[in-house]
Amino acid sequence: MAESNRRGVPEATVGRLPGYLQALTALAEQGRSSVSSDELGALAGVRSAQVRKDLSHLGSYGVRGVGYDTGRLAEQVSAELGLTQDWPVVIVGMGNLGRALAAYGGLASRGFRVVALADDDPEVVGTRVEGLEVQRLDGLVTAAPVTVGIITTPPDAAQQVADSLVGLGVHSILTFSSGALHVPEDVDVRRVDLATELQILTFHQHQRSLALASRPVEGAS
Repeated sequence: MAESNRRGVPEATVGRLPGYLQALTALAEQGRSSVSSDELGALAGVRSAQVRKDLSHLGSYGVRGVGYDTGRLAEQVSAELGLTQDWPVVIVGMGNLGRALAAYGGLASRGFRVVALADDDPEVVGTRVEGLEVQRLDGLVTAAPVTVGIITTPPDAAQQVADSLVGLGVHSILTFSSGALHVPEDVDVRRVDLATELQILTFHQHQRSLALASRPVEGAS
């Protein structure tokens, strides 16, 4: 199993940490000071045994009969995810999706500060979106070095954009464009493909339909 860092936290566990943090944040907003692994698992859609195993990688163990301290656990998960500092972000591609992401307040509240917007369309470059001037990526100027790049361009432009981001020193890329990106080994890429997610959903729906169709009809001889 791949491991995420020097602490040896499995990648599968890392993938579940944001869900735990979202649940813990909601509980904290409700004034809850503690939470059991059963409840946290139910909120995050994970079995309680898996919750306890995942959190043990962070060195966090609940108290029998009490559970986990909500605030302290949220701090631990945030620290593990690197959310105790702001991460400067550039969004490349100012189509509908890029503009929606630029306007999404959830990025800033989770530690991702959009510091630059980029596009190669001459009619878009120089315009302002959410208070930021759209720049050309090859001439990008920011107050702080960008650490995360988000690609929302058409697929045929994504690789060139990724190359440019790598040239700017970006080591973390989130892409909404279909197709694999070829980047150096020290660059992490996460791909969001809505069509793939929908296909996974339809697979499960198809399986349910087949199961229902195979059930014997009541009263049939």
